[in-house]
Amino acid sequence: TYDVKEGETPEMIADKLYNDPELHWVILIVNDITDRYHQWPMTTPQFLAFINDKYKNADGTSNVDGTHHYEIAQSSGDTKTKIEVYNNSALYTGDSDFYASASTVTNFEYEENEQDKIRKIRLLDPSYIDRFVTEFKALMKETII
Repeated sequence: TYDVKEGETPEMIADKLYNDPELHWVILIVNDITDRYHQWPMTTPQFLAFINDKYKNADGTSNVDGTHHYEIAQSSGDTKTKIEVYNNSALYTGDSDFYASASTVTNFEYEENEQDKIRKIRLLDPSYIDRFVTEFKALMKETII
């Protein structure tokens, strides 16, 4: 696994890892990325523009610090695991103390967590790259018709 650094592109990683930026497609395939503009981590300026646009109120003001959802700790098993809860959640019992025990997650925090998830990618070991490319090209030559 690998954490994509700020501003890093698939080409940069392929060049660093495989000494060939044109093998960027291997990184995308291994990570099931079909849209590198929405499934690849954004740079900080792109991220800030994205959340400011996405969480804009009708009057044009920003709502990035608004509540996205609440989280509570799982009560059994791995208690570090958080469960997302919403006002209409089946977990909501009508008890006014319920949200007092829940943590608020802002729109900014939610989107930042989503970026952190896609920042973690898998990389093919360089010792397998030649075999992978050869096998892929052979499979692409095959026809199903």
